[in-house]
Amino acid sequence: MGFLAFLILGLIAGAIAKLILPGKQGGGWLVTLLLGVVGAILGGWLGSLIFGVGLDEFWDLSTWLLAIAGAIIVLLIWGLITRNRSRTT
Repeated sequence: MGFLAFLILGLIAGAIAKLILPGKQGGGWLVTLLLGVVGAILGGWLGSLIFGVGLDEFWDLSTWLLAIAGAIIVLLIWGLITRNRSRTT
């Protein structure tokens, strides 16, 4: 998969992860792209480690499921890190 396809995959996976997770996640499209790409990398790594499949083809269902699952994990971690920043005391 090419670099541009991987960026598009990350952006879409990050956007889908934001739609799946309840509540309000901070960040705009740039943060969504970065978290989605990091999530796709994490999902591909975990998929190859656990299931023996990675991010091979752009139109493969396993690629999308792994990228979205990775993006959800990264968004959950991001939410835990940034949740205290939004509150003012």
